[in-house]
Amino acid sequence: MVRRKITRVLVVALLPSVAACGSSVRTAAQKPASGPASQAAKATPVPVLQPTPLRVEDPVLTLIAESEQHFEAGHRELELGHVAGAKQEFDRAVNVLLESSYGGRTEPRIREHFDRLVDRISTYEVKALAEGDGFTEKKYEPASIDELLAMSATLAPATPQTHDTVSSDLQAGDHDVPIPLNQRVLAFIELFQGRLHDFLEEGMRRGTQYLPMIQNVFRAEGLPLDLAYVPLVESAFKPNALSRANAKGVWQFMRGTGLENGLRQDWYIDERSDPEKATLAAARYLGTLAKLFDGDWHLALASYNGGPGRLQRAMKTSNLTDFWRLAEKPRLLPRETRDYVPMILAAIVIARNPAQYGFDFEPEAPHAYETVTLPRPVDLRRIAEWIDTTIDEVQALNPELRRWTTPVNDDAYPLKVPVGTAETVKAHLDEAPAADLASLKFYTVKKGDTLATISRKLGVKRADLAEANYLKMTSVVTAGQQLMVPHEATVLMAARTDRPVPVADSRAIASDAVVPAVASTASDRVRIYYDVKDGDTLASIARVFRTTVTSLQTWNRIPGSQIRAGQRLTIYTDRAN
Repeated sequence: MVRRKITRVLVVALLPSVAACGSSVRTAAQKPASGPASQAAKATPVPVLQPTPLRVEDPVLTLIAESEQHFEAGHRELELGHVAGAKQEFDRAVNVLLESSYGGRTEPRIREHFDRLVDRISTYEVKALAEGDGFTEKKYEPASIDELLAMSATLAPATPQTHDTVSSDLQAGDHDVPIPLNQRVLAFIELFQGRLHDFLEEGMRRGTQYLPMIQNVFRAEGLPLDLAYVPLVESAFKPNALSRANAKGVWQFMRGTGLENGLRQDWYIDERSDPEKATLAAARYLGTLAKLFDGDWHLALASYNGGPGRLQRAMKTSNLTDFWRLAEKPRLLPRETRDYVPMILAAIVIARNPAQYGFDFEPEAPHAYETVTLPRPVDLRRIAEWIDTTIDEVQALNPELRRWTTPVNDDAYPLKVPVGTAETVKAHLDEAPAADLASLKFYTVKKGDTLATISRKLGVKRADLAEANYLKMTSVVTAGQQLMVPHEATVLMAARTDRPVPVADSRAIASDAVVPAVASTASDRVRIYYDVKDGDTLASIARVFRTTVTSLQTWNRIPGSQIRAGQRLTIYTDRAN
């Protein structure tokens, strides 16, 4: 009895296991089960799984895609002004191909991609050197004052509605510069509301980032705060505005007036473009004009435009001391000066109450920055790369810099950088060799040299050579004197200067290794030949001739990095200026 119970327990215990096995392996001798579970199983068909075909990647296409990714990364770096980063990515794009088992030219698809790749890289690098050697002066924007004064010749009379609106506005608010309710002022208000609406609105929006600073300066100097809106007409608050008369900056200082009021101007720096320093100078200058004309701000503004001497002569000739009476006599003052004062006053009226005159804009926050003291000259492109920003942003924070390099003779130049990046810049300054910070080239003066002969020899302008070294055009140079060359070294210059060139093995390539240009391309590049010497590498030659290993490989059909002594290389360089 006990044995029968044990057997029954074993059978029950084994049933699940047997059922599980029977569900996967079924013989013809088995009798189909019956019942609800069996019927449900019959009603649900068992899906037949098809094998998934294996994807076989094409190694050539994968290689080309990786190379293209590096090229696109280099293109993006170049657009940001990161020349070193761009070259690094371009080199990777080529090395991915050269270091593969296929090489650069054995497989047809890779060969086609390789040829197209090096052509594109060469084009980008030549363009980068041509447009941004670090010493080309930055581009400026046309100053608004020129166009505004030209448009004033077609001014139409103001409507009675404008008169009533402005009259009500002036009664409700106080102005610290007198605003006469005359036809000239009203006509300019209508012009700003009509054809020049967008221009004025953009200028007011841009000006919001500078107005707090300007008003603080004027308040400290005891000047009318209404005068803070003078740049709205002069430059639309653009630090890089340049007029046809070569007035520059937010306040449109002429060179002489800027120097008289303490603004530094040399080959590297023009403080007329620095909004803060130019505002301090403008405050001093406007204060001087106010004293000269006994506190009459209409006369002071007229002299700001036309010059105090011209206005004093007009007053002496006519025996008049009122600007509006002077303006009625065309022979006394030029039209630009006669229109300048009412235009400034109209801009002040609108800027003080923009909503009243149909203007609506979001204010811009002032530039936030930190300051780093640079102990030696630095290329702004290096700064941009270190803090992962654009060269445009670095220049926007430092608009007084005329070029992409800080001054060579300043051992404590205060450079503005975005908030939170000062420590990063300091760390790189401590680590980087001086030669890597700026693209500076020097020439050692030889016996008999003059600025004129040196400028011809090096292919640079005599004026640039003098100014970059803080010399006069007539300055005498002495043998052994070091001159900074304000231009990226051309191939021929690099070969014939006696200053050691920083090649990889610390050797200077001898000038007799370079064969002068024998042919030129249809573009602006010159072809020369170089005979390889013992110890030369592609990297050292590329560094001397201001090119890249990739370009040398392309021009000479070199698939790898091996070269031999006596081998003649073809090298292209920009045509000397």
